[in-house]
Amino acid sequence: MSHSPQKAKFSPIDHSGASYFFKGFSLIKQKGIRRFVFIPLVINALLFSIAFYFVYLELSTYMESIMSWLPSWLDWLSVILWPLAVLTILVIFSFIFSTVANWLAAPFNGLLSEKMEAILSGNEAPKGSMVDIVKDIPRTLSREWQKLAYYLPRAIGFFIIMWLLPVVGQVIWFLFIAWMMAIQYKDYPFDNHKIPFATMKQMLKQNQGISYSFGITVALFSMIPIINLVVMPVAICGATAIWVDHYKDRT
Repeated sequence: MSHSPQKAKFSPIDHSGASYFFKGFSLIKQKGIRRFVFIPLVINALLFSIAFYFVYLELSTYMESIMSWLPSWLDWLSVILWPLAVLTILVIFSFIFSTVANWLAAPFNGLLSEKMEAILSGNEAPKGSMVDIVKDIPRTLSREWQKLAYYLPRAIGFFIIMWLLPVVGQVIWFLFIAWMMAIQYKDYPFDNHKIPFATMKQMLKQNQGISYSFGITVALFSMIPIINLVVMPVAICGATAIWVDHYKDRT
């Protein structure tokens, strides 16, 4: 006797995107999605190990180079510049790390979002075979290119502002990264439903509060070593829950 899938018992979260991110920690434990979580985790672990080693080697050299440009009477600025440099590099590193990891794991991420949506909606979950993953590669990579094309020109502009306006520039840069984090992860369910990238951006702008609070939380956790290894699957599950609660019925 066949049984229809039971809808997962998760109450809608109405207050903030941050709450959806934290909900993602419990969602990744759902039966049937663990293999889609495991593969991105392995990719993240390998990339993080390589990237962290590179950043560790280069940070001291980078700061020594900056301090050598300053006259001796401005040596006291090192107290301010070091924390700013570390924070800036952490933000940049976390986003570059997330971007590369998302490119490599994009087909798996799409299937994870699709599987999570089925669980949250009480629908039949897709099988998610390796054949399905291979078939999705051209479409998912095309979507990642669209995100990159959106990101690069804006990143250049905000990066210049960041260095021209100390402190204020760093805040502006961080908010931009938070917005990009929201786009990166909330786009997976939109893409699964073949919703154009431009339409997705407009829908996110209509509810910027939840997008920014979600993106800020993702960006902050992406800067924490070890924990950032699980950010990708957690953010995908949380973003998919946002889709189910706030966007699905509007498309």
